[in-house]
Amino acid sequence: MEKGFTLDQALAEASRCLLCHDAPCSQGCPAGTEPAQFIRKVRFMNLKGAVRVIKENNILGGVCGVVCPTGSLCEQGCVATGIGEPIQIGKIQRFLVEYAWQIGFHPLSKNPPLGKKVAIVGAGPAGLSCAADLAKAGCEVVIFEKLSQAGGLLQYAIPEHRLSREFVDREIADLLNLGVTIESDSPIESQADLDGLLEKDFQAVFLATGAWHCPRLAMPHQDSSDIVEALSFLMMAKQDRARFSELVHEKIVAVVGGGDTALDAAVSALKHGARESYLVYRRSFQQMPGYHDEKIAALQAGVHFLILSQPVDAIIEAGRVKGLKVLKTRLEELDDSNRPRPVPVTGTEHIIDVDLIVSAIGLTPDLNIRKLSRLELDGMNRIKVKNQDGATSQQDIYAGGDAVSGASLVVRAVADGKKTAAALIKVFETDADSQKERGQS
Repeated sequence: MEKGFTLDQALAEASRCLLCHDAPCSQGCPAGTEPAQFIRKVRFMNLKGAVRVIKENNILGGVCGVVCPTGSLCEQGCVATGIGEPIQIGKIQRFLVEYAWQIGFHPLSKNPPLGKKVAIVGAGPAGLSCAADLAKAGCEVVIFEKLSQAGGLLQYAIPEHRLSREFVDREIADLLNLGVTIESDSPIESQADLDGLLEKDFQAVFLATGAWHCPRLAMPHQDSSDIVEALSFLMMAKQDRARFSELVHEKIVAVVGGGDTALDAAVSALKHGARESYLVYRRSFQQMPGYHDEKIAALQAGVHFLILSQPVDAIIEAGRVKGLKVLKTRLEELDDSNRPRPVPVTGTEHIIDVDLIVSAIGLTPDLNIRKLSRLELDGMNRIKVKNQDGATSQQDIYAGGDAVSGASLVVRAVADGKKTAAALIKVFETDADSQKERGQS
């Protein structure tokens, strides 16, 4: 993982800030991390105050400083761009979080107990964010995580060279210091499981189960162990490096897709010994949904971008992949996603020699979500919510993050968790006031 800013670098970068009134950088952060406030405090050498701003607003402030596409969020509207480059907000933010770890500074505290208990299903960004705000307000919070480690895709899928497990664990430790309990290896997978939580003195449940399903490629021949889906590919890279290196060693890898997951898979293959790595995408470089800086990093790492190319079949001999058959595409009118529609060009069919094919055409909520029969889902297995508070079709059950939106940014999942926590706190405080009034009468 690339090293972050030093103190001198952070101070120098913050010194370029124009200290805007009604700063556009703060308006550009979906999670309300308030970069204008913490950069102002850095300018005046109030580093602990700057840390407090970040962590009070975003329990995953360090992670967001590392993985957020800051160039299209907080940094996009930076006024300093008019006289040079935008302030590197993400790097200042990461420095401050790491600085707090170095000096042992824990800025968060809890309010007196509210007497309310909330269950959170899923220890990814949305669940961790919701848990932090509820715990600070005095709620008892228990997170049920189906896997052995907390962090969701942060822990299991973002490559180590971008976000280390140690970094994620240290950020989660800030949450544990608030008294939140995380029960690992504890899946909640049926309607009976969900109903059982409400019967165990939990006043509400927040579903933050994420998006863990990777669709199969639309190709007729896929009966080979050399065709894998991106999530398991990346999880192997992060959790079992020796096995992953053996899988990709001296292979020619073709990753199908154009998002951040596809970029991560293509770069990871090269970093672990692949001979070549192709990114096959049916639209143009500009239309690729992956973050611009990550696309540039992939090019610099040596990934071959095979754009305007549509995979149509795998060439398989004796169960092993020997090639990928593709067609050239051209872009026509906008489709339902408001992007130019890729249309195959007849007569352009050709084969590229590859040994391993990785499907990275998007992530959706796991099919097991259908077992929660009282929840209303859409056609992509995403949980339908009634409002920004995350209320679902089942009373006292809320949802947010990728389970609702589909695969999206970490910072948006953090924002969802915060919104639901704020709504629940308001309900709990209203109940407490009502009980107090009844007691006085």
